[in-house]
Amino acid sequence: MEPIRLKSSEWNVLSCLWEESPQTVMQLVARLGQTVGWAKSTTITTLRRMEEKGLVNCEIVGKGKSYTPAVEQENAEISETRSFLNRVYQGSVGMMMSAMAKRQELTKEDISELRRILEEAEGGSEK
Repeated sequence: MEPIRLKSSEWNVLSCLWEESPQTVMQLVARLGQTVGWAKSTTITTLRRMEEKGLVNCEIVGKGKSYTPAVEQENAEISETRSFLNRVYQGSVGMMMSAMAKRQELTKEDISELRRILEEAEGGSEK
């Protein structure tokens, strides 16, 4: 599977579509105008570029267009996470967690959640 590389603007659009789909151009214009302050022209231009890149599907409905995501949210998140880890931490989850722990950016809840995740990954959550 080819890595999915999304720009910030593409994340904005896909987040809306992952939440609710399909959406018309005007629904997306209203939503993105409210959440990120985009003008109608910005939304339309971004949608057109994303359609050309194969990131969204477009269907003509009456006189308007309706959009659905062509990219699965989980695949985009995994691809972006791998890219971030490779760029910043040479692919090491341990280096990232160490950096966060040293800066005391992990709450007790975060640490508990990480323990649970690691136990499940090891198969140690069976009782």
